Amino acid sequence: MSTDTRTRLTRPAADQGSGRWWALVVLAMAQLMVVLDATIVNIALPTAQADLAFSDADRQWVVTGYALAFGSLLLLGGRLSDFFGRKKMFLIGLVGFALASALGGAANGLEMLIVARALQGAFGALLAPAALSLLSTTFTEPAERGKAFGIFGAISGAGGAVGLLLGGVLTEYASWRWCLYVNLVIAAIAVVGGLMKLQDEPVDGKGKIDIPGVVSVVVGLVGLVYGLGKAETDGWTAAATLIPIIVGVVFLIAFVLIERRVAQPLLPLRVVLDRNRGGSYAAIGIAGAGMFGIFLFLTYFLTAVLGFTPIQTGLAFLPMLACIMVSATLAGSILTPKVGPRPLVPAGALIAAVGMAYLTRLQLDSSYAGGVLPGLLIIGLGLGLVFAPTQNAATSGVQHHDAGVASAMINTVQQIGGSIGTALLSSFAATAATNYASSHAPSATLAAEAQLQSYHTVFWWSCGFFLVCAVVSALMFRTGPLDVDPDAPPAMAH
Repeated sequence: MSTDTRTRLTRPAADQGSGRWWALVVLAMAQLMVVLDATIVNIALPTAQADLAFSDADRQWVVTGYALAFGSLLLLGGRLSDFFGRKKMFLIGLVGFALASALGGAANGLEMLIVARALQGAFGALLAPAALSLLSTTFTEPAERGKAFGIFGAISGAGGAVGLLLGGVLTEYASWRWCLYVNLVIAAIAVVGGLMKLQDEPVDGKGKIDIPGVVSVVVGLVGLVYGLGKAETDGWTAAATLIPIIVGVVFLIAFVLIERRVAQPLLPLRVVLDRNRGGSYAAIGIAGAGMFGIFLFLTYFLTAVLGFTPIQTGLAFLPMLACIMVSATLAGSILTPKVGPRPLVPAGALIAAVGMAYLTRLQLDSSYAGGVLPGLLIIGLGLGLVFAPTQNAATSGVQHHDAGVASAMINTVQQIGGSIGTALLSSFAATAATNYASSHAPSATLAAEAQLQSYHTVFWWSCGFFLVCAVVSALMFRTGPLDVDPDAPPAMAH
């Protein structure tokens, strides 16, 4: 062990503890900005559409533009942070995300808004893995690491609900443009905090970017996400859906073959072949698909059936947010350091599955308190047990020069899982509504009943996703606490 490392490890906790926790605040703010942006813009979209006068068909590209850039560039962003410094990439990502948000807020047409959203996604792909890898290398002592990842996991899980609430408030009382401008405020605080409280490990700067790997994974992920997005609007058998998906799969297979042979791979296969890390990637991807049954289709139920306003819809998700934060913090700070992810993630996924099954009981005359709220509370408790341990496991025991790309993988699989979930669940919902309407006699409530049937179908499928997540997690994770190298020199906060 080096003298510097021994000095850091023996330094009194009071000397370094508060700096690390302030660093966590900065990193959590950045993560919140990236996560909430996925839902905050969804709330603002109808208003933006009316203001900028674009069609329903064009509207999806405001969402898809972000998803394509973010999902396809995450691995490159993670590797850049490993090569050139995580703090540097974190700050570049923050500033770029803020400027792209300002461009989107000032958009005078659809094209400008789509470009801004794509730029947000690109800089988010720098920001997200840098933040998670900085967290991993800053907190290396198991108990502190568990607590930090519990808080970070709670932010990740609750960010979607925060986005719904904040989007509703800003759209209703300010303007849809403030759903983008708000990122300037968050980013400004995070940049100042990052400059003051984050300190990265030194990097040698001699790494080479795996260009064939970058090209193959970017084309592969763009093709896959684009094709899945077209499935929602064009159907699964359309050429516009099948061709991009096939191209995407072929290029992703080529990416794996390339990574097995190059000297400095973009994604070293040792990162994903570890059982705990592989288990965390699988769990978060499957859970990500199931989560869209909550945020997307439960939002439809609240607005279409219960008649909630955007603000009421956002407030309706707050109890779930509170449960996520409680269970994620408990799982991260107390349970994960003692027992590891294997008992926690399957239990959390099973609890979330029970909550989704409860929501299938909703009827047209159901109330929020008696019908929706119990399901949300159960789901929130389950998701907290999934998020905190999986994010911890995704970077535990990884070599520090691979921390960035290991962190990028958790965001990549969540993005792909979400894209698959959106496409599948939207398709299942449309089919269920059509089948119900065609098999029942016309009535004044037929359309509403058909929509309710589509929601039930989605909730059952989301329940199934969480059950699969539970089984996969139980099989893949190793028994016992996570491997953390206490001698690894942490990225000190000061």
